[in-house]
Amino acid sequence: MPNMAESPLATYIAHLKRGELGYQYSPSANQVVFYPRLLAPVTGASDLEWRVSQGLGTVHATTVVHPQQGEAYNVCLVDMDEGFRLMSRVEDIPPSAVKIGMRVRFRVHAPEGDEDPYPVFTPAEAV
Repeated sequence: MPNMAESPLATYIAHLKRGELGYQYSPSANQVVFYPRLLAPVTGASDLEWRVSQGLGTVHATTVVHPQQGEAYNVCLVDMDEGFRLMSRVEDIPPSAVKIGMRVRFRVHAPEGDEDPYPVFTPAEAV
């Protein structure tokens, strides 16, 4: 049975608060798991281990959102080198400069107040 002392989401957020991008791995299923869960998808395996990503990935898809108020921003899917995909955004460059195939590096965005930190990305190389 999985360790129920802390929820998978709480463990994930604790990793982010330490500046890490945590993900899970099931040895019996030889499967990377992300978003954090109690059981591995498909197999239902309960042997999930926490691992820490090296923080490098590749933009799989991207779009620019133009809200009625406020600045445009990008939303992207990033394929991490460890084998999982997550939705995020790339910062420090114009939204339209984010391209499919671009290499990116993880960093933590820590909002002020009571909001939890979340992963964002920056270009891994000069654009």
